[in-house]
Amino acid sequence: MPPVDLDRLVQIVVEELMASGAMSAPVRCGCHSVVYECCPDRIAPVVEAGASRLGLHAAGGGAGEVAQMIDHTLLKPDATKQEIETLCREAAEYGFASVCVNPTWVALCASRLRGSHVAVCSVVGFPLGASTPDTKQYEARRAIFDGAREIDMVINVGALKSGELHLVERDIQGVTAACREGGALSKVIIEAALLTDEEKITACTLAKAAAADYVKTSTGFGPGGATVSDVALMRRVVGEDVGVKAAGGVRDLAGLKAMVAAGATRIGASAGVRIVNESRGDRSAGSGSGY
Repeated sequence: MPPVDLDRLVQIVVEELMASGAMSAPVRCGCHSVVYECCPDRIAPVVEAGASRLGLHAAGGGAGEVAQMIDHTLLKPDATKQEIETLCREAAEYGFASVCVNPTWVALCASRLRGSHVAVCSVVGFPLGASTPDTKQYEARRAIFDGAREIDMVINVGALKSGELHLVERDIQGVTAACREGGALSKVIIEAALLTDEEKITACTLAKAAAADYVKTSTGFGPGGATVSDVALMRRVVGEDVGVKAAGGVRDLAGLKAMVAAGATRIGASAGVRIVNESRGDRSAGSGSGY
C-alpha cells in the first residue's frame, strides 16, 4: 500500500468543511480570533436552545447521565495513595465513566474498582507528549497490562508544529494499535491551546486516520483547557464516529453542559463530585483538585 499523503488528507478535510459551510477558513471573528463558525458567541444560542449529545440536554440531564460522561481525574504529581483510593471510592459511588490517573496508580485503581462498572484510564506521554513513539507504545501496553481500559495519549506537539506529520501519525498509531490489541479505548490529546485552528484540524485528522476512539482537547497542564470553540471545531473535523473529550477547566455543571452542546461526549474533570451534586440540585457539596 502506498504511503498516505497526509498533507493532502488534511487539505481534503479543510475543503470538505468549507464546502459544507462548517468552516470559513479565511474568516475569523474579531472577538475571539478563532474560525468564525466556531466563535463562542455563535455557539451560545445552541447551548441556550438545549442542544444535546448522548441524550444529555444542555437544559437538563439526570445525575446518572452526567456521571457517566465524566472521567473522574487526579493527575497532579503529588497525589497520594490515600487520595487515589478516595478517587476510586467516589467513582464507584457516583458511577463515573472512569478514573483517570497516572500510570503508577493503574494497578491500585484496577484492584479497588474490580467488580464495578468504572473503567481505569491512564495517560501516556503525559503531559508534554515529547517522548518517542516506541516509548509511548510501551507505556500504553504496560498500563493496559496493569488494568487500564482507556488510554489518553499526548501527541508530539512540537513535531506537529514543525510539519513532521508522518512522525505524528506514527506517534498516534503506535498507541492506538496497542489499545486495539489490548481491548482499550484510545484518546488522543492534541493540547489545543498550543495550536492554531489549522493545526487542530491536522491533529484531529491524523487521530481519526489512526482509528483513535476519541480526540481530547487538553492535558489540563498546558496554557489553557477546554473551550467551546475548540470542542465545536474538533467535532466538525472528526464527525460523529469519533468521540470528543473536553478536559481542563470544566469545574461546574454549566461548563459541562456548554461542552456537551458543542459536541463533547466525554468530560475530564477533577470536580466530578461537585458537578454531579450540582446536577442533583445540591450546589454546596463536593469539590475537586488536581487537573
